[in-house]
Amino acid sequence: MAAPSTEQIRNIVLVGQDGAGKTSLAEAMLHLSGKTSRLGTTRDGKSNLDYDPEEIKRQFTISTSIAPIPWKDFKVNILDTSGSDDFLGDTIAAMEVCEMALFVIDAVAGPQINTTKLWQEAGRERLCRAIFINHIDREHADFDAAFSTLVAQYGQRVGAVTIPIGVDADFKGVIDIIRMKARYHEGDNETLAEIPAEYAEQAQSARDKLCDLVAEADDDLMMKYLDGDSLTQEELESLLGKAIAQELFIPVFVGSTLIEQGIAGLLDDVVTYFPAPDAHGPFPTAEGGEVHIDENGEPAFLVFKTVSDAFVGRLSLVKILSGVLTPGTELLHATTKKKERLAHIYLMCGKETEEVKSARAGDIVVIPKLTEAHTGDTFSTSGSIRLAPLPFPKPLYPVAIEAANIKDEDKLGDFLAKYAEIDPCVTLHRDEQTHQTILTTLGEGAVNLILSRMKDRNGIEAKLLEVKVPYRETIRRKAEAQGRHKKQTGGAGQFGDCWVRLEPNPGGGYEFLDEVVGGRIPKGLIPAVDKGIRDAMLEGFLTDDPFVDLKAAVYDGSYHPVDSNEMAFKQAGRLAFRNACEKAEVYLLEPYANLAVTVTEEYAGTIMGDFSTRRGRVLGSGTDETGRTVIRARVPYKEVVTYSRDLRSMTRGIGSYTIELEGYEEVPGDVSKKLVADYQARREEMNK
Repeated sequence: MAAPSTEQIRNIVLVGQDGAGKTSLAEAMLHLSGKTSRLGTTRDGKSNLDYDPEEIKRQFTISTSIAPIPWKDFKVNILDTSGSDDFLGDTIAAMEVCEMALFVIDAVAGPQINTTKLWQEAGRERLCRAIFINHIDREHADFDAAFSTLVAQYGQRVGAVTIPIGVDADFKGVIDIIRMKARYHEGDNETLAEIPAEYAEQAQSARDKLCDLVAEADDDLMMKYLDGDSLTQEELESLLGKAIAQELFIPVFVGSTLIEQGIAGLLDDVVTYFPAPDAHGPFPTAEGGEVHIDENGEPAFLVFKTVSDAFVGRLSLVKILSGVLTPGTELLHATTKKKERLAHIYLMCGKETEEVKSARAGDIVVIPKLTEAHTGDTFSTSGSIRLAPLPFPKPLYPVAIEAANIKDEDKLGDFLAKYAEIDPCVTLHRDEQTHQTILTTLGEGAVNLILSRMKDRNGIEAKLLEVKVPYRETIRRKAEAQGRHKKQTGGAGQFGDCWVRLEPNPGGGYEFLDEVVGGRIPKGLIPAVDKGIRDAMLEGFLTDDPFVDLKAAVYDGSYHPVDSNEMAFKQAGRLAFRNACEKAEVYLLEPYANLAVTVTEEYAGTIMGDFSTRRGRVLGSGTDETGRTVIRARVPYKEVVTYSRDLRSMTRGIGSYTIELEGYEEVPGDVSKKLVADYQARREEMNK
């Protein structure tokens, strides 16, 4: 089913807390539209959209799925997303390519932490918003309480367009406030009827509020309304789409996805009042310009998600920005300028694909086997369209990872590299000082998913280790010492003798000075002393951490005309360095991190107090554009390696932060003693 025109496309992203019923809403829409023959559910593992074995096992959405729904000559692309912070990147990418965010709220639990965070994200992206209150037939459901909470949290622009007929076990149907009719879903059909008398007053009150909210979308009609004239049915309907597009009005729907009440009416309003792709804001380009959805423009698309399919290979989920795509179309990568020819274009419903002959601007489709495509890339026929990077959250949860079986090390590296290539919220790097492979994600859940997929799909088992902190060593005072290396083996021996002076060089790195006079050491052997000192600096003295910020001068020594060589003087330089360290008061440095933590005011005291327990210091605080508190602090990196997990726990998921490593500072004495003792204990254990 290809969309007949851009005007007949609707792109809706479902967002909200896990468990609110986003997937079940998409499944109900699929079923009512006739796209699927049965109502898929996550509880029995038979969801059309949560088809991944990990999603079936966990019973919640991990990866964005697409549900293309035919409804009254329209194509409605429903993007079902995860409500977990650990998979937030996928959700944000889906929000970027849709014109409307439909927030799914549980009627009993109400809007929870992640829902509010995503609400703020939608506001920053100027995304139109609507709300669906689900599970109104659940025990203890209370529509009035849920609606009041929405108004309190999200403001007075929230207005009901459907209200329930009964709640809890008494829920029977919904009242359509726009059309002032009762709607009942029975079997495969929906019937419209007059509003029950006992709900007439409540319905009229909701309609009056609706008129108040949407009148502002048209100056002439607003003046008429303010003069006391009622809006006609035609006038009200003409205002609804404008008010939603202008973000003056946030419609609230209600229903139950499990019994499919309230879903058909929601779809009717989606195609009637929700914005078409070309009716909403443009996409910013990397150069500061704008790209508008244009059916008549050159063919161009944005890759907003990349998936790897065991049978088909790499699939690119794309939003068509302009023009019409057909198989055989050639496009250029905006950055590399390499050419890609489209062999096939698919619609994807869960894991099922359907090939189509064309797709036009505004639509969301799947293109296989784009060799150059990565998430966030733009393609066009001219290669001149390049969108600004997608606003993915920065991964902040690092773990050290290695194969459980050494023979799987290469397989582990290959798997992780490919995974990081398709997921922008996963990074992989090798720390050459600590000799650890560091995998960084958005959270513990993302790490567990990677481990599970690696084992199930590739048979690779891995183990996680504590991330080692890259300490440094340096000296506090000037010191001099001799290094003398003499070795006789029966033939030619080895002889090297040098005197070295060390002194602190704060912030200046390492410097080597040649102060030898009178030929006490031949010029050709001086670089060997430097090399020996450098090697000794890498080995460390108190621990195995490298030295920084010191000057080393070789100023005297002696040599043997036959036994002296580079190897001997390299060893002499190493010995001189270590002997000088005995007198130079070596101490440890640790990396520091600058953090900016954003929380609501209620958690500010907790965060500041927590920093003091982490040996940190608060540098200041302020507020952001939303009124939330931003706390700036400087903390030893060792104390905040797992801060992503810790902050989530302290703030019930509401907090966020940025972190930047900057500089080194001296390790306190008690901490230093423990680090040295731990190092010595490890060495003794290894030497047993």
